Amino acid sequence: MQPVERAEYEGVDYAWVMQTTFVVTILVGAPVVALLSTLVTLETWGARAAFAVRVGAPIWFVTAVAVALYARRAEAGDGGSGSDADASAERDADADAGDAEPESTEPTDEQTDEGEKID
Repeated sequence: MQPVERAEYEGVDYAWVMQTTFVVTILVGAPVVALLSTLVTLETWGARAAFAVRVGAPIWFVTAVAVALYARRAEAGDGGSGSDADASAERDADADAGDAEPESTEPTDEQTDEGEKID
């Protein structure tokens, strides 16, 4: 069986940043927009949508910048690999496992293609 390929991230995991930004913006930003909308008279659906975009866009931007800075500073989103020593030991173990010869799927001299023994 061939080993599964693994990706090694150098720096910030931007997929984690995008996912975290989305979740935090929904959980925090939506209630903020809802609370701020109570302070303004919004008579039409168009006015409500425009307000949500005007207020929600800066919240999204600030959240994205904060999450990206956090990820850069804390090396977050790396899959929980721990320290660099742990990561290098894991890479070495994977390399050693890749050096082993693959098991043969060829039938032996004692077996036919159907798996029956030859007398």
